[in-house]
Amino acid sequence: MSKIQLIATSTFGLESIVARELRDLGYKEQYIENGRVTFTGSEEDICLTNLHLRTADRILLKIGEFKTLTFEELFEKTKALPWDEWLPENAFFPVQGKSIRSKLFSVSDCQAIVKKAIVEKLKIKYKRKWFNETGPLYTVEVGLLKDIATLTIDTSGAGLHKRGYRKLVGPAALRETLAAALILISRWTYDRVLIDPFCGTGTIPVEAAMIGLDMAPGLKRAFASEEWERIPKNSWTELREKARTLIKPDRELRIQGLDIDEKVLSLARYHAKLAEVDKFIHFQGRPVAELSSRFKYGFIITNPPYGERSGEIKEVERLYRDMGKIFERLDGWSYYIITSHPAFEKLFKKRAHRKRKLYNGKILCNYFQYFGPVPPLLT
Repeated sequence: MSKIQLIATSTFGLESIVARELRDLGYKEQYIENGRVTFTGSEEDICLTNLHLRTADRILLKIGEFKTLTFEELFEKTKALPWDEWLPENAFFPVQGKSIRSKLFSVSDCQAIVKKAIVEKLKIKYKRKWFNETGPLYTVEVGLLKDIATLTIDTSGAGLHKRGYRKLVGPAALRETLAAALILISRWTYDRVLIDPFCGTGTIPVEAAMIGLDMAPGLKRAFASEEWERIPKNSWTELREKARTLIKPDRELRIQGLDIDEKVLSLARYHAKLAEVDKFIHFQGRPVAELSSRFKYGFIITNPPYGERSGEIKEVERLYRDMGKIFERLDGWSYYIITSHPAFEKLFKKRAHRKRKLYNGKILCNYFQYFGPVPPLLT
């Protein structure tokens, strides 16, 4: 298989976590930028990374990159790229676009020009003037940043956060990719206790169970590139089968999801069942005030209420003060808390050992990390 350039896109702040995942999969040569990690692979690596990456948003196939200052330049340089090597005669290829600090600021014009340039390229190969676009999806994106155009095709289809297990979500649901990132940042391992005292619809416990079992996150969904002619069907079949053999169903996990809302807990149990990890998670209706554990060492990883809605802020601030007292009881534990409240540490009455800026959707948050002692047996 030929070497191609691929881009794993990510939420701002998660680029290094995506890069770490790629390294663990064997991709050592990387180029990290804001919101993306570029790496080299083959057609088979499109399958592998879509199936296994937990924190990336999408896997893009990079067709080309060049400087452009005029629409004529954009047309000619786009036409020169090897679209005919990827797009079949019946390809459905909508063009999306974005432009940041570039002379070509009209996104709609850039989209139209790129579309026309690709059509002209395909006319040369397929010897026809019109394309019906009734075949597989190849979503093209033209991204312009400081006059540099990057042309890509989306291999994923739906975003990679859509694992296939979360059919119903609550009003403040955490994306699966961000939940997985919170766990990976914490360095939690499957032999340690993990509690989410505000588990909501169960995303953090479910993602933790999948990580603890070495369960590939993409096993239960389809990808746009599964329909592409250039990628052999058996590549997907073989890599899915291999991913299933890597699952460790005999591992004993100690993961708990707690919440005071029985309605969202029923959704959490439903999601865990769909993900086939329900027997590895204990969900329970319990207020945070009753948080306790028989284990001296463990992890709390949680996404508590932020108080974003009018009238909620005082209640949330009271909750954060209470959390500081409650979590202090678990003096051998590490705890990791994501929130958008700027005064969290003051309310919690403890300065974080480390904090990291992350986006939960469009909300800028801090991920507050409090490191507990390492258990004696793990030293």
